[in-house]
Amino acid sequence: MKVKGDGLMEITDKELYRKYLAGDNKAFEDLVKRHKDHIIYFISRYTKNTDIAEDISQDVFVYLLLHKDQYDFKYSFRTYLYMIAKCRAINYLKKEKRAISGLDYENLYIEDNDLEEIVYKNETSQNIRKVINKLKPDYQAVICLTSLEGFKYKEVAKIMDKNVGQVKVMLSRAKRKLREALEKEGFSYEV
Repeated sequence: MKVKGDGLMEITDKELYRKYLAGDNKAFEDLVKRHKDHIIYFISRYTKNTDIAEDISQDVFVYLLLHKDQYDFKYSFRTYLYMIAKCRAINYLKKEKRAISGLDYENLYIEDNDLEEIVYKNETSQNIRKVINKLKPDYQAVICLTSLEGFKYKEVAKIMDKNVGQVKVMLSRAKRKLREALEKEGFSYEV
């Protein structure tokens, strides 16, 4: 258990999964509720289609149901879940014989009540999204996992089947390419 911001205790993913393995089906439902939306968002970066991402996310959770004992508790459950999601998304793309294209960041949320600032940020984020979509798929994924999903390098390495050094280099190159592309488009934006 971990302490939430309001002082209440929150059960961890590992504890929920242990409860599920012990026969508590509600614990599995709680895991699905906790991670489903993030998994769909992550998969949609590969598929470019939310409906397909939702279907694949169901496959991810079905995989967990069918392969209960494959999770190694020494690793983060969240990392394990994203590894499965990535594999399922790539398998789908291979099956459909689609090339992995750019990430779609249409759903980036901007918090600000100042209309002028919102318009400026929206225009800027749209341009950034367009540039990100032109990056190599691995660069898109590493930016998504680190910047949007907040994974640590070690977790990203596990998800992307790389080592931590490779992830750091890839992220550095992705940021450099993004910065260069933004400057080429006439934007002065620090990545």
